[in-house]
Amino acid sequence: MFKKIGGIFLIFILLTVILGAGIYLGRTSVVCDVCQPADINFSLFWSAYNTLKERFVDPSKLTEQTILYGAIAGLAESLGDPYTVFFTPADAKKFQDDLTGSFEGLGIEIGIKNHYLTIVAPLEGTPAQRAGLRPGDIILKINGAETAGISIDEAVNQIRGKKGTAVTLSIFREDWTKSKDFSITRDTINVPSLEWTIIEGDIAKIKISQFSQNLPTEFNKMAHNILNNKNIKRLILDLRGNPGGYLEVSQTIAGWLLEEDQIVVIEDFGQSQTVYKANGNSQLSSYPIVVLINTGSASASEILAGALKDNRDVVLVGEKSFGKGSVQEGIMLKDGSFLKVTVAKWLTPKGNSISDKGLDPDVQIELTEEDYDNDRDPQLQKAIEIVKELL
Repeated sequence: MFKKIGGIFLIFILLTVILGAGIYLGRTSVVCDVCQPADINFSLFWSAYNTLKERFVDPSKLTEQTILYGAIAGLAESLGDPYTVFFTPADAKKFQDDLTGSFEGLGIEIGIKNHYLTIVAPLEGTPAQRAGLRPGDIILKINGAETAGISIDEAVNQIRGKKGTAVTLSIFREDWTKSKDFSITRDTINVPSLEWTIIEGDIAKIKISQFSQNLPTEFNKMAHNILNNKNIKRLILDLRGNPGGYLEVSQTIAGWLLEEDQIVVIEDFGQSQTVYKANGNSQLSSYPIVVLINTGSASASEILAGALKDNRDVVLVGEKSFGKGSVQEGIMLKDGSFLKVTVAKWLTPKGNSISDKGLDPDVQIELTEEDYDNDRDPQLQKAIEIVKELL
């Protein structure tokens, strides 16, 4: 991504290159399918472009492909939404790898919160988690470079890298007096979408790390094991540190836990709304359940937690969720590049906005430094206490 001034300049380039039919860029003819808007005067753009072509110290960098991709990136950035971004073909592949659960890097989901580059969640068993990074940590620098004004896309590109290489993150945490540097070695990240275990004899603790493409298959297998085990009477759904994933996957999981046709989430497009309902077999809907959330619970995990809260009055235990409640539509372009565009906001079944606000837990318990250092989990212990009281 580019800084603001670059973004504005690149917007003009984009509109000209994409919409201008029969326009020549240097010596190369660009053929477009859509005519440029009649009410836009591109003379200022051409004046700026020609000045750059003539005066820029390295005119070889003004290649048509670089300008085209930069223009689209600038157009997306100009909207001021950190989740509306453009991916080159190479970056598009990285993005798709994230959602299939395999990539090389540190294993953190990042976002922009209160104008700061923030860790949404370190994924389970990754270099980031082993290094001690936590949800809500602010990334002040990447390899010594300030992150003020950086886009998510640019930050991802800087943090990502080949297995075995290292990256240094300067981290600030709410209860610290100064930042600390973490030098972390990148690795191949293979994130299991789901892990579950039986605790306290009759409770199935279900940990969902992300709503990836393979989760429905894994959840289906687990659900049948639970249904066939007569000892299991209660469920704890752990969505802590779950940065989200596919809306449709969240809807599929909700189909197990809600009655058919209960509302899962509402997409609010401003002028219209789309309602997503549970359409599964509801076979786990009769089990008493408590849900764990924290600041690393975002996006699709907030959808599922909100749906369970509004429809079943399920108790939420832990910390306030991240508040990533906007809807992105992925659009693959002709050359393999990719646009991720925010098209709507998410509302819980009762109409409460998730975006920027997040979900408030019914029972708030924050993990302390001492809890982390001694591997204690008072949030889970409280969830066990509550779910045991449910019939």
